[in-house]
Amino acid sequence: MGNMHHSVSGWDTTGAILLLGWAVAMWTAVAVLAVASRRNVRPWAFQGAAGVIGIGVVGQIGHLQEHIAQAAYWIGHPNSKPWMTPWGEGLAKGFGQIDTAHPSLGMEILHLIGNFIFLAGIAGVVLITRRARQTRARKWGKMGMWMQGIHGLEHVALTVSVALGATRAIGLSTWFGTLAVGPGLWTYRIWWHALANLVGSVIFGLAVYHLWQERETVRATFLAGANADPERVREPVAVGGSVPTPARATALSG
Repeated sequence: MGNMHHSVSGWDTTGAILLLGWAVAMWTAVAVLAVASRRNVRPWAFQGAAGVIGIGVVGQIGHLQEHIAQAAYWIGHPNSKPWMTPWGEGLAKGFGQIDTAHPSLGMEILHLIGNFIFLAGIAGVVLITRRARQTRARKWGKMGMWMQGIHGLEHVALTVSVALGATRAIGLSTWFGTLAVGPGLWTYRIWWHALANLVGSVIFGLAVYHLWQERETVRATFLAGANADPERVREPVAVGGSVPTPARATALSG
């Protein structure tokens, strides 16, 4: 692995640049949506946030399959060095060109970016339910933000420690660099991240599922002039007649 950077192809470099651009574009969109919707209702923000969520789902599917593949390889080779898919290894090589003095840096950057793409998708759920605070989608989305936020900080620690010259990545998944390089460290780290991504993906999936179930409630909060009260949208029909809407109530009182 120490000479990984000598066999970097143009595809490896291009893939790394595109993946970085993907993450930057998603977080730019998250920032724009967060600022634009802070005070005023922006109907177009609904489609924007939905797009961020959809792209986040696609990104996490790719990210999760990498961890599942690593865990599956470990089952058959528990004492071998961690394995990466060919595309994962290629992207790691591309990122590794940033500093060839640290062979594992490319892999750390790859997983850091993958996790931040995942986090952006979950942020999309929180943004789209900003004015639908009682929905289940928002509750699952906020749970995902907390969990994936902690997971993201773990990858920041791992990446920064390697970039600064640590002989072993420092983080929760390495016992802060105290585990000796070998099957023990490899096993612990592979399963730590595989389970963290699996649980995070389940939470994200439940948030998206409930968002689909509650899409009309959420969409209503983005309509021009909406009062941002999801309970009003979800108000049941009264026995013997319908509950008057605010506009109808005003007309009746006049």
